[in-house]
Parts: sequence; structure tokens; C-alpha cells
Amino acid sequence: MTYMTQPVFRLVASLCLWVGLGLSMTLPSQSLAQSRIKDLVQIEGVRDNQLIGYGIVVGLAGTGDGLRNSPFTRQSLEAMLERMGVNTRDQNLQTKNVAAVMVTASLPPFATQGTRLDVSVSAFGDAKSLEGGTLLVTPLMGADGQVYAVAQGQLTVGGFTATGNSGTSVSRGVSTNGRIANGALIERELRFDLAGQTELRLALRNPDFTTARRIANAINTNLGVAAAAVENPSTVVLSRPIGYPGDMVGLISRVERLTVTPDLIAKIIVDEASGIVVMGDNVRVSTVAVAQGNLTVSVQETPLVSQPNALSDGQTTVVPRSDVSVEEDKGDLTMIRGGVPLRDLVEGLNSLGVNPRDLIQILQALKASGALQADIEVM
Repeated sequence: MTYMTQPVFRLVASLCLWVGLGLSMTLPSQSLAQSRIKDLVQIEGVRDNQLIGYGIVVGLAGTGDGLRNSPFTRQSLEAMLERMGVNTRDQNLQTKNVAAVMVTASLPPFATQGTRLDVSVSAFGDAKSLEGGTLLVTPLMGADGQVYAVAQGQLTVGGFTATGNSGTSVSRGVSTNGRIANGALIERELRFDLAGQTELRLALRNPDFTTARRIANAINTNLGVAAAAVENPSTVVLSRPIGYPGDMVGLISRVERLTVTPDLIAKIIVDEASGIVVMGDNVRVSTVAVAQGNLTVSVQETPLVSQPNALSDGQTTVVPRSDVSVEEDKGDLTMIRGGVPLRDLVEGLNSLGVNPRDLIQILQALKASGALQADIEVM
């Protein structure tokens, strides 16, 4: 047996480390391109439900609704006081510490009775700010008209508005919107027996035939039976196999951790307002030659003043003078090879030295010529 000295051992270890790093950088990493099924699909029927309610915010420092301009606030205030035994009918109410608001919340799936929700509060009338206000008990209803939660609590407002005596004002954010963390209490549950289901539909977030087929194949391979079938590019039907030892919850927990490689269509997203261009990895272009040049015309006005000689009969006049210059960029043809990866395509376009807005025009011209194999979506 041959033993290595310490320096030689360190040298060999360093060489092995560098070789390993080189192999890891040259070999494609499949795990980086794969995604979990739970990140690609959502279970049909397992979703949030929107809640809405009309309420009253009190405790405002003179920034609430004007009761003369907001009759709904006045009627709500009078009705609330009457329920508490206070009669204010035919009275001249002038308070500005009350505001009518709309309260919204999102009821998550499988939320149980007694748990809490975050709610958003928005001014309904002409209130200036909701800062420092308190929302009174407000029922939150669903689309079916049933009350599912009740909201109440102190508002947190991120914006503010300050006005000086001279009329100047400073504002930051929106002071007529607020939020109450854990401000709603769930009173009614949405019953759904997920564990007892024998069949569920998995809805793809990005519909695609190939991705749906890969998801079904991964599930069937893992279970050893044909439990998943592709219904359309947006839906994969998952059935609980006969004799499966667990319920549907256990089956979903098992298959949602499986990884597949999603397939995407070639698409280019263009935002002309900001000049942002996003291209997918599947974008390909045929071999083309592109030339790009700009024509710049500059007009500069330099007026001259003409004055008469001393003791002469004349007037001082302004004589216009215009300098016009034309500058045209040199548009050399640049060859872009066809069928190249996205990195080479970007390098070829960047070699033209164009700005993002010119790049948008080039991509649209390539699409019009039929050399670009991708869809262009303008935001």
C-alpha cells in the first residue's frame, strides 16, 4: 500500500474539487428545470371566497364624511343609534368623526369557525382620512348573501395627509384605505369533504398539452396504476385507485411532491410603455441579417440682433437664424444565426447596440417577416 504525504494529498484533493466543479458546470442540471406538481396545478374547488360588507368607522379626528354631502352615512348613523335606544331623527347632526366604509376579506378554503381573517377597509364617502378610526361590528357576506364572518377593530392606515394654513398639503400613500390584522371572526364554515372524494380534477395554472401529459405520467408511474388521465390541456383527472390504503388527502399529499418538467410555448412579452422585453427559452429565429440605423434631424435657433449705426434713422430688429443638421447612424448588417439558443440570440441582438425600444421594433419586424418562431404579446 502506498501512502501520500500531506502536501500531495492536499494537491490531489484540490484537483478532485476543481474537476468536480467543472463537471457540475458542464453537465446540465435537470433538477433546476423541474417543478413540483403542487406548484403547477391547483385542486378544482379548493379556492378562496370573497366576502364584502358595509360598515361604519368612528373616532376620526374631523376627517370623516360630511353628513350633508353623504346621506348614506347619516342614515347609517341614525339607524345604529336607534338600535341602541338613542333617537336622533330630525336632529341636525354635524359630526365629522364618522365615515361609511366598504369592508372586504378573503375566506380561505377549509377555514374553521372561530378563526380570524385580515380585512381591508376603504372609505365610501368624502372622508379625508381613516387614520385613528375604529371599525364597528360589520357582517361580511358571500356571493350567496349569507354572513360568513364579522369584522371589528382598530384600523391601521399606511398613508397620511397634512394641510397647512396657506393651502399647501403633503400626502403619502392613500389615507382613505386601511387594514385590520385578524380583524374578522369566521362565523360560518364552508363544508367540503375532501378526504371522502374518489375523484378530483387538477387544474393547470399554465394550460399545456405536454405538461398535462407529463403530470399524468408521473402520477401513474409513482402509483403503479392508471390513476391520472388528461382531460384537456387545462385539466388532469385524478382518481383514487381501488384498494388504495389511504384517503384522498393522503393521495394528494403523495402526488403533489412529484416533480415534472413543464413545457412552455415560445412567447415574447413586450411592454411598450416601459420598454421591458421578456423572452422565453424556447424562442427561436431563422437565419436573418438585421441592420438598424437612426436618422436624427436637429434644428437649432440662434437669433441675431441687428442694430442701426449711431445717429442713423433705424430700428433695432431681431434677425432669425436657423442651423439644421442631419445625422444618420451607420446601419451595418448583422447576421443572426437560426436555431440558436436564447443566449446566442440575445448576444446577436445586443451586438446591434440598440436600446430596448429599438429592440421591440426589431422583434416585431422579425415576426412580420416570418423569421421569428414565437408569439409576441404586447402588454
